[in-house]
Amino acid sequence: MTMDKPNILIIDDEDIIRTGCQRALAPEGYKVKMAENGAVGLKMLGGEAFDLALVDIKMPDMDGIEVLGRIKEGWPETEVIMITGYGTVATAVSAMKLGAFDYIEKPFRPDDLIILVSRALERKRLLLENLRLRSELAHYRLENIVGTSKAMQQVFQLVAQVAPTGSTVLINGESGTGKELIARAIHYNSPRRDKPFIVVDCGTIPDTLIESELFGYVKGAFTGAIETRKGLIELANEGSLFLDEIANLNLSTQAKLLRVLQERELRPLGSKNSVRVDIRFIVATNRHLESMTKEGTFREDFFYRLNIFPITIPPLRERKEDIPLLAYHFIHKYSKEIGKDITHISAETIKALINYDWPGNVRELENTIQRAIILCYGRTLNPEHLPPLGMASNGDIPKTIDELKNRKKGLRLKSIEEIEKAFLIDALKRNEWNISKAALDVRMQRTNFHALLKKYNISKTRAEKFN
Repeated sequence: MTMDKPNILIIDDEDIIRTGCQRALAPEGYKVKMAENGAVGLKMLGGEAFDLALVDIKMPDMDGIEVLGRIKEGWPETEVIMITGYGTVATAVSAMKLGAFDYIEKPFRPDDLIILVSRALERKRLLLENLRLRSELAHYRLENIVGTSKAMQQVFQLVAQVAPTGSTVLINGESGTGKELIARAIHYNSPRRDKPFIVVDCGTIPDTLIESELFGYVKGAFTGAIETRKGLIELANEGSLFLDEIANLNLSTQAKLLRVLQERELRPLGSKNSVRVDIRFIVATNRHLESMTKEGTFREDFFYRLNIFPITIPPLRERKEDIPLLAYHFIHKYSKEIGKDITHISAETIKALINYDWPGNVRELENTIQRAIILCYGRTLNPEHLPPLGMASNGDIPKTIDELKNRKKGLRLKSIEEIEKAFLIDALKRNEWNISKAALDVRMQRTNFHALLKKYNISKTRAEKFN
């Protein structure tokens, strides 16, 4: 939907119909706007997105069939319900062949209108969900995941082998290596691809909330439980549940999840009844779970239930042949978004990227390329566009990971926001605060350049704040 509350437009020349529809639909949680004729309605559609339009067939300036045609031509994602009067039912049926969802005949009861609107919006939701799934399926095909090194090809082979099955998968790897990307590839290349993929970051949910989030609860289960709520496990039914950083779960929650793995059922907090679930578990960790079992901080029986099909993603420093390919991938991803036309990376820059050991892995490389794009004026990324890791290009290369981490502690890496502000002001100063010239100077579209100025509320009088 366009927003949390679906947006509905009523186009009818009768005030009593417009207000009647509004009184029926507004209490249902819909945002309702009204137009007294087709021309006004089309103008409103051009100004904001509407999920649904209710259009009267008989109107003085232009009839509802013409309005329907204009809507389907200009805003095909907007569902349309025709409002008919005596003698126009046949026309309404014809309108359905032209793309209308359905029609409702005057006089109509509020309950009938509410049901019809609900059906139309549900169809739109399903269509949007279908489009989203198609996009996800295309995005997470294995051939779209970047990596030509032997180590990553072995990972792709394991993903291809396990994806069609229902087996639990344990993904091991350092932070930033792309564990969630691999988890999504497993799901979207499996028979469950059309079902939910639910992500749970076990490292960010407090112990006091994790069980209610996972298992759900019934009304009155605890103070503040004012309604019954399904947990994330139940929401993932028939799909896949991805538990990221599972090593952060406490022992009590581990025991309850073990039961779900074994029995395929769960009991919401405060409930006496169990709920059957059919889900696939994909879990990930950046810690050594087997060592944790020996320390007593991770249940041994839970570990063996999870460790059915382990996949280990190598750190970026162990597959440096992938770095140039990843760098160009991120240039393609962010150049258009930022409004640049960057097409090349200099040999010196590639050397600097390869010589660096990337303790933050692919995520750190992605952030680095994004920052470099912001700083680049031309079409080629050069070493001076890199943040402090550029020290690798002049031979100042850390010998070990520990040395690198210690060195990084003393560096203050600027945020993307700080870099963008400095970049904008520098361009404006060079061009005497002429926005068009500054945008041309840095090879950005004027609209994108102006949008960034507006984002940071930058003007000539405020520029001193960033110096």
